[in-house]
Amino acid sequence: MITFSSLTSGIKVTGPDKTFIVYPKSSEGASQSTQVLLSVPEEEPTANTISWPGEYNIGSVSLKGIAHRDGQQVSFVAIMDDVRLCFISSPLQQWSDAQMETAGNIDVLVMPTGDIKLIQKLVDEFDPRILVLVPGEEGDPEDPMFKALGANDASMMKEFKLKGGLPQEGRQVVVLA
Repeated sequence: MITFSSLTSGIKVTGPDKTFIVYPKSSEGASQSTQVLLSVPEEEPTANTISWPGEYNIGSVSLKGIAHRDGQQVSFVAIMDDVRLCFISSPLQQWSDAQMETAGNIDVLVMPTGDIKLIQKLVDEFDPRILVLVPGEEGDPEDPMFKALGANDASMMKEFKLKGGLPQEGRQVVVLA
């Protein structure tokens, strides 16, 4: 089971044997049992923090950092509990064919809100089984954009648990609010 939880800054992703804090404002919260993923590379990263492009193995989790804007911004792809997750960093960027190929087939796409046309393009290209939208600080969970992407009132939650496998048909949309 993989659990996605909304935090004041970033999201918490808990897998069978590892917990990640994804895109918090700072690397505070890193510990032996918690790994922090940052969207902007740190010159001197703290322990248990990843902020650079590259490939990493952390316990049973395989992780790839994908560079945007000449390495000034990083998105991550993780394979956790046999599920391929993609965490797109903010601000949203166009993805090149090479970046898409590096990411591969994505089961769960976790992304910030922003330009609806760019969001729709990325969702169409990745075609995930589950889309997790993370509103920004100024994000309004009642925004019509969420409904346009298939979210409804039942989609708005503080915590989402992926257990028992992915949807076989269609796409499940979750808004972490």
